[in-house]
Amino acid sequence: MLLVFLRLGCTSFGGPVAHLGYFRTELVERRRWLDEAGYVDIVALCQFLPGPASSQVAATLGALRAGLMGALAAWLGFTLPSALAMIAFGYGVAGFGGFHQPWLHGLKIVAVAVVAQAVWAMARKLCPDRERASVAVGAALLALFLPSAAGQIGAIVAAAVIGWCFFPAPAAQRAVPLAIRIPRRVAVLSLGLFFGLLFGLPLLATASDSHAIALVNGFYRSGALVFGGGHVMLPLLQETVVPPGWVGNDAFLAGYGAAQALPGPLSTFAAYLGTVMGPAPNGWPGGLLCLAAIYLPSFLLLLGVLPFWDALRVRAGVRSALTGVNAAVVGLLLAALYTPVWTSAIAAPADFAIAIGAFLMLALWQVPPWAVVICGALAATGLAAIG
Repeated sequence: MLLVFLRLGCTSFGGPVAHLGYFRTELVERRRWLDEAGYVDIVALCQFLPGPASSQVAATLGALRAGLMGALAAWLGFTLPSALAMIAFGYGVAGFGGFHQPWLHGLKIVAVAVVAQAVWAMARKLCPDRERASVAVGAALLALFLPSAAGQIGAIVAAAVIGWCFFPAPAAQRAVPLAIRIPRRVAVLSLGLFFGLLFGLPLLATASDSHAIALVNGFYRSGALVFGGGHVMLPLLQETVVPPGWVGNDAFLAGYGAAQALPGPLSTFAAYLGTVMGPAPNGWPGGLLCLAAIYLPSFLLLLGVLPFWDALRVRAGVRSALTGVNAAVVGLLLAALYTPVWTSAIAAPADFAIAIGAFLMLALWQVPPWAVVICGALAATGLAAIG
């Protein structure tokens, strides 16, 4: 299991949606570990939960094949390559001229194109009518005018209530049973630990002056309260590390741009943030701590929900609420596109030209993200040399 997902972790470029395609090709078509219906059921579960969906799918597939140890091996194999690369990037960029190099500015510009392409693709799928588009715009406005974790959470909760009350449920699906044997007492304990940490860590961080506890609290909250994957985590992570001065905004966006060039989950961006952070713990211990903190809530939820998912997913109210939440995800991503991504990267017509070119390559020519990142860095460096 570790070797199979280590190979996928080294070759799965393109973001969460592309990762799900790689998993299907390798494990459904090639290895025949499960059928198409079972795979779709697993994807539906992980789209329902907050956190990095592709990593959750990997862990669930590992649990199907080899139990809880298989889930751990699958997550480790899929996450390790990009996590180590992001930690190495954190050490390297700090040692080669800091965060004000032209090629790093190119990475920030590419981040604009990547997020814009994600907004465009998700809006076409999740906001196909004016009602859901209106929810998305409302979520974006709330996030922009209330730029904090409260704004993000409030937008998601409000969208869930709107979806529950006003959106018709999608057509019913026949639930495909998941052959994962997890005792219900283990599931209840996992859910209790999830909520205990979610509400207890802020109190502990307030009562203590420990930076490590504050760090775990911020990254745990980012992993626990965001639907839609790494792109939508961007504003919560930025709010967690930039205003307190733990990570500079240039360093934040440079790392986010670099993460686009790597295979594997985008949430390993947390390992980079822990590495470049000013206050200790930083370096590779800080990177591993942030990585663990951002993934822990999603896996506690996964473990807690798996035994109940078959009964839950067929309820019309749950599907309606999820429709509203998915629309809010698009709005949060739209707000993140403006700030901090656009406002920190686009300062001149040349920057805008590079961003438009990168968007064209990503959205219409389907150029691999790693190649777009390299082109963006080279273009920014060339323009700086000419100027």
